[in-house]
Amino acid sequence: MTGKTSAKGRTEVTAYEPVTYEAPPDGPRLNEVQLTETFTGDLEGEGTARVLQAQWPDGSVRYCTIERVAGTLAGRTGTFLLQVDGAVQGTHNTGAWSVVAGSGTGGLRGLRGDGGFEAEHGRHGSWRLNYWFD
Repeated sequence: MTGKTSAKGRTEVTAYEPVTYEAPPDGPRLNEVQLTETFTGDLEGEGTARVLQAQWPDGSVRYCTIERVAGTLAGRTGTFLLQVDGAVQGTHNTGAWSVVAGSGTGGLRGLRGDGGFEAEHGRHGSWRLNYWFD
């Protein structure tokens, strides 16, 4: 393992397509979202994800996601997976993520890390990642 490095940047959502797949009369409805976003900053690339959401009548949301990111980090190019756990209150979206161990390809093989983000729901935000390579 090499030492941890901090990275940060911005995201811009380029596609956000929610579909409700269960809407019970009592309790939160369940949605699946197809998401595409662009990463800029210390990581340059694009992420694609399927987001599973529980959405309450007041509009608040809890969600989990697996996102494949294809891009360049620290001069290394490849792909990796992020596992995301997040929440939305109003239009404020916050989440924590970690790199899925063993998911890195190409120059990003061995990537590990964790971090998170804050965003305007379905639009843009800022992210951070503390990472290292095994």
